[in-house]
This record gives sequence, structure tokens and C-alpha cells, in this order.
Amino acid sequence: MRKLVQVGLFVCVSLAFGDNYPRQPGIDAQHYVFRITLSDESDEVAGETTADLRFVSDAVTQVTLDLTSLKDGKGMMVSDVTCGAAPVKFAHANDRLTIALIPSPKAGERRQFTVKYRGRPGSGLHIGKNKFGDRTFFSWNWPTLARQWLPTIDHPSDKATSEFLVTAPAHYQVVANGLLVEELDLADGRRMTHWKQSVPIAAWLNNIGVARFASRHFGTAAGVPLETWVFPQDRENGIITFEEPTRRAMEFFISHIGPYPYEKLADVQVSEMGGGMEHASAIFYGESAVSNRPAFGLVAHEISHQWFGDSVTEKDWDDAWLSEGFATYFAALATEFYEGRDAFAASMKRSRSGILGMEKRTPNIAVIHDNLPEIQNGRAPVGIVYQKGGWVLHMLRGVIGTERFWVGIREYYRAYRDSNASTDDLRRVMEEASATDLEWFFRQWLRRAGSPKIEGGWKYNVAAKRVEVELAQTQSGDAFRLPLDVAIGEKTVRVEMTSKSQRFDIPADRDPGTVELDPNLWVLMDAKFAKR
Repeated sequence: MRKLVQVGLFVCVSLAFGDNYPRQPGIDAQHYVFRITLSDESDEVAGETTADLRFVSDAVTQVTLDLTSLKDGKGMMVSDVTCGAAPVKFAHANDRLTIALIPSPKAGERRQFTVKYRGRPGSGLHIGKNKFGDRTFFSWNWPTLARQWLPTIDHPSDKATSEFLVTAPAHYQVVANGLLVEELDLADGRRMTHWKQSVPIAAWLNNIGVARFASRHFGTAAGVPLETWVFPQDRENGIITFEEPTRRAMEFFISHIGPYPYEKLADVQVSEMGGGMEHASAIFYGESAVSNRPAFGLVAHEISHQWFGDSVTEKDWDDAWLSEGFATYFAALATEFYEGRDAFAASMKRSRSGILGMEKRTPNIAVIHDNLPEIQNGRAPVGIVYQKGGWVLHMLRGVIGTERFWVGIREYYRAYRDSNASTDDLRRVMEEASATDLEWFFRQWLRRAGSPKIEGGWKYNVAAKRVEVELAQTQSGDAFRLPLDVAIGEKTVRVEMTSKSQRFDIPADRDPGTVELDPNLWVLMDAKFAKR
């Protein structure tokens, strides 16, 4: 996800994180069927959701689904819950729908529960006018807003297949996850549109868009159908904004990471929102993103999420960098591939500047931290989770080498495709790919707040025929472990800084004239380095 605005001190940070979502270890959602009815007469939504649940242990006595309660005229009112044809006891309070299990299921058993409800969404499903004054309906469930209008296990750790059957006035078109199964015109001037997502995804990745669209199918990338859904008035701009960037991004990621995980890739223009949202197979972009210029950076960011964030999903929100850091860096990698090293380096320098500025304003925030409250309140330090998360991947590439980096990335995707992963899972894969112990690296860059500040210089010792490089880490707290490249004339050597102050003597037959620290931009640091 990219918002419109985004841009050492050792802090004691716990090495064990885990968000406080109330897990249900005996339950695994398999499939959801969302039946949604919309109208022009009211902003009220009528819903009927069937949740197909598998029980992975005995002695489970109840199921709890997330669904916002009615408050101040907004929220959902549940009228009925059934299992098969039989009504079951339920309680709906404090945004949780609790369903009694009588009798208790056996391990391995599956049951289907159908929830009938209606109400006005306070969020999650946005109903309003687009910039052209036309009425629209768009969902935006990140991070925990699916519960505003859909009864689900609303947490990234639980993934399920799903389908939408949306009934709306026939002058609208409907786009959603997966493949289109059916469109049925009803006798009363409404149309039922059925989309089915056959790959398991987290609840927040389910989405619908209901509006007047210009819908285009513009071929395939490695066999994957490509589509645009934009407002009719923006048809030509939609072609420019999305089509070439989408094809290029898809081809790069498929060739470098692995097969695309979903049935299609649709770019969808939406109202009342900014930036982009990486819903599985149907990416939403704010209406202002559609213009007369290709939006390669934004498109590459959101498309890379289809692999990382959507298919390989973080186990909990504390590891959100596995989604946003990946998307930030892989968009930069696509830029490097198509536009060259200079364009890539420029983007990394801009990113570094943003990170260092953010760390001055929020000095106690590490990449991995309890960030869900900040995300929910719109105060997430995106420069830390997004840009610094991306820089961590860049530095990892610098430590283990580009070839081993890509070997590890492909194996990480292969191993955790359509499931969940943690930072430790990524570390283990990258250690195996590189035959390197990376525990220090992940601990230092992800669980420690701040970045190193380096001050130093160099001089040539004529008598000893060597370049003397002196470096000092001036940030508070312990020293960072820093593998650093030093360019001496046309030669580059790697040194490793492990203490707050060090000198490195590097043989040189003559005065090189210039010495550069980190010439290839591999280390996130605030450095001042000059000849002495």
C-alpha cells in the first residue's frame, strides 16, 4: 500500500513481538461466500456471508468472527445465523460475532455458517461520488476494516478463498478479486455479478468496486490476463497511466521472482481514496493517480505486493515490513532494471534522506515494532516501515551478493507462496541461500532503532605506501557492525567496522587522489568523509 504522503541510539526493543489479535488456534477459515446487495436509494448494505471453517483441534466450543457492531447509526445488525439449515445461537457485541458450537466439532471437521446482516458501513466500504459526480461503491479493508462490512477472521494470519455475488442496479459494473463467473440481469432492473477468488488470501485483500467503468482487456503477461477499470471520462488517461507500466512490472517480477499467484491483474480507478491498495488480483488506485503520464513507480510498488504482502503475507502486523518494505524495494529494483543504475541510485538516495529525517523525528522506532495502533490511526512512521524496510533488503543484497540475494528471494516466495511468513522465516531462507549467519544483520537493522552516523577521513602515508582511513561512529549507544566498501582510485576494498572508532590501513603504491566511502551505496548511514 502506498499513501499519498510518505516519504545510533540503541533502544531496548523486545526481541519477541506479536500483535494482540485474539487468535483462534483451533479454527482455520477455508472459504467465504459474500452476497452483497447495494442500491441507489440508500447507503445501507444487505449482506449474507457463508463462512466455511475447518476445525483443526477438538474441544472448540465457539467461533468468533469480526463484524462491527451497530453504533451511532453505523455498523452492522445481525438478524440470523445458521449452520446448514439449522439456526444457531450467537451474540454480537463489541465488534465480535460469537457463534456457539453445539455439538463441538471433531478435529478435521468442516462446518458452514451463514450470517445475515445489514447496516451502513462506517468505513471499509466507501459509498460516495467520484470526481465526475457519479455514485460509486469501493472497498478499502486495510488493515482491519473488512470487519466494517464483512464477517471474517480479520487478521493476516488466516487466509481463505472467497467469492463475491454482488447485486446492484444494472447501470453499474462490478469488479472484484479473481475471475468473473457470471453476470445475471434480473427482472427488476438490477444485475447480479459473481466473481470467484480461488487462491487463499487474507481478509483485508478481498475487495469490490461498483461504478460506471470503461473496462479494457489489454492482453497478457506470461499468460496472465491484464485489465484496466477506469471511469469512462478517464478512459484514454487510464490506458496511458496503467497499461505499459503494468506489462513491464509484471514481466520483470515474473521473470525475477516466480509465477504470478493469481488469475488476473486488474488496475482499478477508485474514488475518495489516495495512493494505491494492493488487493489480490484487482489493485485499487486513487482517482487522481490516473493522468496523462505513465505511473510506473506506483504501479510497480502495488504489483510487487501481489507476490509480497498478498501471496506471501506477514503472520502479524508487527512484520508489516515484509509487505511494505518489499514493495518499496522491488519497485526500485524494477526501476534499476528498466532505467539503469543511476535512476536506481537516485531513488535510494531519496529514500535514505527520508529515513534519516524520520528517525530524527521518531528516534525510538525500529522497523519491527507494535505498529498496528499507528496504522489504524493513520500515524504509521512510513519512512521506517516502508523505506527503511526496503533499505534493509538492499543492504542484505550488499552483504550476501546480488546472485545469492535473488536465489534467496525466489526460494522465499516458493516456500511461502499463498501462506504466511515471519521475519525469522525470511532470515532462515536467506541464510541457507547465502551459507551465511545473518542473525546479527536482522537483529541490528530490524529490531534496533536508528541508523549509524559516521565521521571520518583519509590521508596517504608516503613512507608506508598506504592509505590510512579513520572512521568514527558518533551515534549514541553501541557500535553498528558495518561492512563498508572503500574506493581507492580505481580499486575497491571492503572493510568491516565493529567498534565506535577504527583505523584501516590499505596498501597503495601511490597517492590515489580520491578515496570514497561506500561508493556503490550499500549502507544506510549518515556519513561525512573527506581528505585530511
